[in-house]
Amino acid sequence: MSVSKPKKGVFQAKKKDGTVYYRASLTYRRKHISLGSFSDPEQAHRAYLEGTLLLSDPRSNLLSYSQRSQLPFEKWVVLLNFRDNGLYFGTPIYLGRKMFSYYLSPTQVLKFDLDDLFYFSSHKIMCRGNHYFVADYGMQLSVAARYGIMSYAVPGRDYRFRNGDPLDFRRDNLEILNAYRGVSLETKKGRRLYAARIHIRGNYVIGRYGTSLEAAIAYNKAIDILKKNGLKKDFQPNYIEDLSPAGYAEIYSQVKVSPKIMEYQP
Repeated sequence: MSVSKPKKGVFQAKKKDGTVYYRASLTYRRKHISLGSFSDPEQAHRAYLEGTLLLSDPRSNLLSYSQRSQLPFEKWVVLLNFRDNGLYFGTPIYLGRKMFSYYLSPTQVLKFDLDDLFYFSSHKIMCRGNHYFVADYGMQLSVAARYGIMSYAVPGRDYRFRNGDPLDFRRDNLEILNAYRGVSLETKKGRRLYAARIHIRGNYVIGRYGTSLEAAIAYNKAIDILKKNGLKKDFQPNYIEDLSPAGYAEIYSQVKVSPKIMEYQP
């Protein structure tokens, strides 16, 4: 009985339940690269041939990918970046000049500064709707929050992408208009004011202030007043950075809060 010769780049393996599967891999620049697992040796061998061609043919690029490809698109990005830039990442990153692209698909491409390369080379980005996040120590961490965009932030009101591309997270492209909870910028008779609002069976206006910092502290003050009046709703206060306790206390004592908040009874 003849035994078929193992195909190059293909290795047979078994799952715990005894099911046989086939792993494809190759070596490039002294690095062993796994190409994935397949149900039959022919698929695994085609993956090996495709990976070898990608690494040896400079005409192959990201635009060459098709749905008929044996390798997943993520692996294409990984291999082409290694070929062109000499760096191997486990995540689908392709280096550019002073930035890098993170490919979730051929058409869904996030852009970042090189300063973030170490982080995203070791964190896989996932997507749910328009929400991009990574898993870190068992928690889901928002990509947007890494750049100061809070979960309650509204695009155009609290932040904006200067070039209009919501996938471009380069810091020069991000403008944070408001970093505080319950605060929004308003223009009345040509004057810019920051309104503080809090939701208690509807939105209550706490007041309007000359700076976002005052509005944020007024929001915190309103929380304290409502709790003192017996409201048991769990509000999240604003975290104020770069302000001394004495400076915070001075603004806290001076900001005026709407009588509707002062007199509110649950």
